[in-house]
Amino acid sequence: MGFALEPRRQESRLANIAAPVIAVAATLIVGAILFTLLGHDGLAAVWHIFIAPLFNPYRWQDLLVKAAPLAMIATGLAIGFKANVWNIGGEGQYILGGLAGTGVALATLDMSGAWILPAMILGGIFGGMAYAAIPAFLKVKLGVNEILSSLMLNYVAIQLLYYLMRGPWKDPMGFNFPQTAMFSGDQTLPYVVPGTLIHLGVPIAAALALTAWGVMTRTVAGFQFRTVGAAPKAARFGGFSASSTVWLALLIGGGMAGLAGILEAAGPFGQMVPQFPTGYGYTAIIVAFLGRLNPLGILVASLVLALTYVGGESAQTVIGLPSAATGVFQALMLFFLLGVDILVRYRLVRLEPAKKTETAEVSAPKTGVARA
Repeated sequence: MGFALEPRRQESRLANIAAPVIAVAATLIVGAILFTLLGHDGLAAVWHIFIAPLFNPYRWQDLLVKAAPLAMIATGLAIGFKANVWNIGGEGQYILGGLAGTGVALATLDMSGAWILPAMILGGIFGGMAYAAIPAFLKVKLGVNEILSSLMLNYVAIQLLYYLMRGPWKDPMGFNFPQTAMFSGDQTLPYVVPGTLIHLGVPIAAALALTAWGVMTRTVAGFQFRTVGAAPKAARFGGFSASSTVWLALLIGGGMAGLAGILEAAGPFGQMVPQFPTGYGYTAIIVAFLGRLNPLGILVASLVLALTYVGGESAQTVIGLPSAATGVFQALMLFFLLGVDILVRYRLVRLEPAKKTETAEVSAPKTGVARA
């Protein structure tokens, strides 16, 4: 007797909504047990990472600031995932967007004017799009898997960042630290809430998610992405080009990741530094799936994952939790989310033991030798 997974005839809408909640709950429980076994206070770890920041009004501004780039990148990735275009290069596109916008900033460092910040933002968007165009070209023209090409380009982007910070873009007045010059007032994001860290990128992220939701649910372009992802043959009969969908999905994802990059450089960082790769591009993949590839759900999911960053920093100082705890909780969340999703799409059935069939024994006829 054994068990097997059998596809469900129709997925439950309630189960789809409940899956992220179950995954988060399982993450908290297993995370607490795991860190207790490792010699830490597991319950305190869960409390300081996931709960304490919610009751601290000063930490809410940190949550919103860290959730903004996650929401932007995840929204762009989710559009591609809906079309079965698996862009795993959000981290590299985020870095290239930050570098492209920083290039504009360094070129205009001695200038002033309200036009500089929009030019940096456009540079960031186009930088991310240009980097995403590489796996798009390889996919459409050469049939290269976009998962592998976009993932490998992340490491190229990081090395390019290190080269620029230690070479051409290094601030000569920076006491030999590998970083660019600080951005000027016209090159940094304004704060939308005085006296807080909440900058212009936060409402931009919310507006983009709402816009993406409208596009994906109310326009022909959104219908094209959903159809190409769900039924490629039907999409071809409907006149939707798979190649153009790949290009659009990757360029949109790259543009939004690049936008997140330059808003981070012009916001919390105020310059470009080697520590700029924060793993947002990878974490955004978890955000996209935790939000069920729905831009509105992504806004909520980005706050949940932002908790792991904000709470993780607090847990390091309060209870001495290692910095790797943030990554552990994020990995657990992805693991449980994928596991619960399997049960949403499939049901576990018991295999009946095979019936034994009795076979008649056929004996060969005896042959004798005649004696003379």
